[in-house]
Amino acid sequence: MQRFLDPNVLAGISSLDLLAKTVVDGFVAGLHRSPDFGFSQEFAEYRAYVPGDDLRHVDWNLFARTERCYLKRYRGETNTQVTVLLDASNSMHYTSGPPTKMDYARFIAASLFYLAIHNQRDAAGLIVFDEDVREYIRPSTRPGQLARLFAGLERAEPRATTDLAKPLRHFQNLLHRRGIVILISDFYEEPEKIVRSIAPLRFRGNEIVLLHILDPQEIRPELRGSALLVDLETDRRIEVIPEYARTTYRAKIDTHIEELRSRAQGAGMDYQLLITSEPLDRALRGYLSLRQAGN
Repeated sequence: MQRFLDPNVLAGISSLDLLAKTVVDGFVAGLHRSPDFGFSQEFAEYRAYVPGDDLRHVDWNLFARTERCYLKRYRGETNTQVTVLLDASNSMHYTSGPPTKMDYARFIAASLFYLAIHNQRDAAGLIVFDEDVREYIRPSTRPGQLARLFAGLERAEPRATTDLAKPLRHFQNLLHRRGIVILISDFYEEPEKIVRSIAPLRFRGNEIVLLHILDPQEIRPELRGSALLVDLETDRRIEVIPEYARTTYRAKIDTHIEELRSRAQGAGMDYQLLITSEPLDRALRGYLSLRQAGN
């Protein structure tokens, strides 16, 4: 399975739709028992039809007998709404080797969209943000939604600085239905501020997933001599020596990661640290585990 999920291999695939299919098909093929992850087609129950539902799932035999429109629900099909909030600020440009954090985030988002719509028949939507909301694609299962989402990901080029508070306030106004909210970012902000900004979404009954994207060199930098580091968002510059990178910096980044993880989990959110050199199965397994828990 790992060869389907290797970021270096994926970086050579030119189209997001082919990439997403490659990742998801490879991942699903590697599952030991797919029903454990929400793919079971075992009949569960009926529910009343509401406008916008897929007519393919209507039980027409039941309609003929009762003149009432009901849909068959299967285990693993609960019409969840999945919204990905994608950080497209300048810091997502960074890479110590392909792929960039932005490309890795695209890989994850595209795979989650394909999994949600194609495999689980969930509605999926996208918000791209930096210090403001740059693009919003409303969650939907309509024909062509995957293509719209992939196009939105392609347009998401890093620029400007990050400001979580404003896009999240905007998203709350757009949110009319509970679902799963997946926030993909490198989270270069104080953990307390990050969780405080996101918490109102949790209060509304949403399941929150934080996917924390970092490059290996951001966690364990290897410097052979003094280096001038440049903040991609503020252009602030600082000269560091190898000893600082090995000791003080590592302690700070470890503390940041652990505090974000602890605060997120304490607020009822799911958290995963994802390294751009690692296969994508951790992100997909994390999503499916949460998806299964909500069924």
